[in-house]
Amino acid sequence: MKNRQVARILYEIADLLDLEGVAFKPRAYRRAAQAVESLVEPIEEIAAAGRLEELPGVGEAIAKKIAEIAETGHLAYHDELKAKLPIDLVLLTQVEGVGPKTAKLLYDALGVRTLDDLERAARDGKVREVKGLGAKTEERIRRGVAEARGVEHRERLGLALPLARGLCARLMATGHFARLEPVGSLRRGRETVGDLDLLAVSGEPGVASAAFVALPDVDEVLAHGAKKSSVRIHGGVQVDLRLVPEESFGAAFQYFTGSKDHNVALRERAVARGWKLNEYGLFDAEGKVLAGRSEEGIYRALDLDWVPPELRENSGEIRAAERHELPALVALPDVRSDLHVHTTFSDGTASIEEMVAAARARGLSYLAVTDHFRFAEVIGGLTAESLRLEIEEIARLNERLEGFRVLAGVEANVAKDGSLDVPKGLFRELDLVVAAVHSHFRLGRKEATDRLLRAIETDGVGVLAHPTGRKIGERPPRSRPTGTRSFKGPPRPAWRLR
Repeated sequence: MKNRQVARILYEIADLLDLEGVAFKPRAYRRAAQAVESLVEPIEEIAAAGRLEELPGVGEAIAKKIAEIAETGHLAYHDELKAKLPIDLVLLTQVEGVGPKTAKLLYDALGVRTLDDLERAARDGKVREVKGLGAKTEERIRRGVAEARGVEHRERLGLALPLARGLCARLMATGHFARLEPVGSLRRGRETVGDLDLLAVSGEPGVASAAFVALPDVDEVLAHGAKKSSVRIHGGVQVDLRLVPEESFGAAFQYFTGSKDHNVALRERAVARGWKLNEYGLFDAEGKVLAGRSEEGIYRALDLDWVPPELRENSGEIRAAERHELPALVALPDVRSDLHVHTTFSDGTASIEEMVAAARARGLSYLAVTDHFRFAEVIGGLTAESLRLEIEEIARLNERLEGFRVLAGVEANVAKDGSLDVPKGLFRELDLVVAAVHSHFRLGRKEATDRLLRAIETDGVGVLAHPTGRKIGERPPRSRPTGTRSFKGPPRPAWRLR
């Protein structure tokens, strides 16, 4: 599946066009990239069926470019743009303080092309000499390079999950698998995933394994056997497939889902009874199989309620399962709304009506439109006038809607001192105000706390957004507030307190 490869190229084209000062086109390429990135179906199959223009934001010109990438693995137009600016834009922009424009500035002034070049320039004090940067930027870049090198490459759950689902669907379609399930950190719903782990049952393990390594997504076969195979697919993700007998599937399902600490706690519980638990099953002292065909059977034999994968981190769930006190987790049917979306009024890619249609198609009951209020030139945000126009458009739309409501909101920037940039007179006309931190992440702990407290104590504020500036897999949390005054954070789940 080349979806990720196509999306990456489209995103980079958007950045390169931005650097050339091209208007409108960058947004079109980003919208197309988002559409491809969210697909479950392989982009190659959509291209072969001539359906690329059915994707949101994909017109004839971009469809031709996507088809070229899907067929050849690269795009001549992309190569032409990169030739004009021969830098590793993807890696450089992972460094804090380096966006596409800063990367171009550093290239023009210092010839910085790679992460090594950037590290050397910051270390030698050259970055501060570039007009518009300075010593503080240089220090931030120096720290950012070290952080970028130290970050283990892991896929975000939102990308890994559809990727795994697509692989499983195509493997099941071969007819060689009786059962196939994702396991590991993906099944536990962790925010990032390293390798993708798949667990399967097949009456023909050798044939099933051969079908796996023959997938068109595969760039490299790392191992191939009837019980375990490993491949690297487009985009560099490693996928491991394990084949087990039907009678051991439950035990293997539990074991390979993890986490390690949860598994250790279960094994200790089994050992305390004189039993043995591993990926093949639960056995008594004489080697008799007590459970193994299903996960539920494993937990039941250990006098525990079945533990949802998302809770298996050895953080209190074993004791809660013993006492029948496991919490009911929020499931997709429980979700009634989305309270933070952007539209074309600011930096979104869809109109309000398009967002409403998508929300209704997902079974939601209401939606809060919270476009950015303009706080910097780089953000195409709302002005006081355009926010009023948006409020009026939402009111007119609500008059036509039946069984659905749109809430008028805004994402207001939190300044360094905790004040918000939206005129307070507008707050009374809004249903929801999201106070969001976009800068000054390295404040001292007390200063950071006071800043957030002032923001959330502002009349009308209902949500605090990304207070530490963390970007999953890209940037660690910056300044952390203290636990002073009334700022205590969310309550811990009751089952963890016992």
